[in-house]
Amino acid sequence: MGNEQTQPSAIRWYYEGLKEGTFRAVRCNDCGRLTFPPTGCCEHCGSWSVEGTTISGEGTLLFATHNIAPACHPRFEAIAPYVYCHIRLKEGNIVQAIVLGVQATPEQLHALFKRGPVPVKAETLTMEDLPVLAFRLAA
Repeated sequence: MGNEQTQPSAIRWYYEGLKEGTFRAVRCNDCGRLTFPPTGCCEHCGSWSVEGTTISGEGTLLFATHNIAPACHPRFEAIAPYVYCHIRLKEGNIVQAIVLGVQATPEQLHALFKRGPVPVKAETLTMEDLPVLAFRLAA
């Protein structure tokens, strides 16, 4: 995973991990920070010297909203409407994903908002064409 020729394999490696329920990132050998989802270089300093690692899949839901209609991609039409969120991973990165187990209604979104930051755990959402990162409320 040390140069741009390996970038497609980093993406494949990420999706293979999702299929297995493993959440993969790359750690920069220069600045020590994580890039998630993984790419061929560090998103923080631009270094191509990165190594694959796994992350916990634990995080905190910071913000949630409902999806737009129609869904942003045909693969998501079957699960629409869904709740979309920003998650701060335990490792520090902020990612965007679907949150499972919350209805896309004003009442449920308002109740979630009133709870404040909520612990979440990553899951793999199996779609017809590829696995997708999702989170579920942990508490």
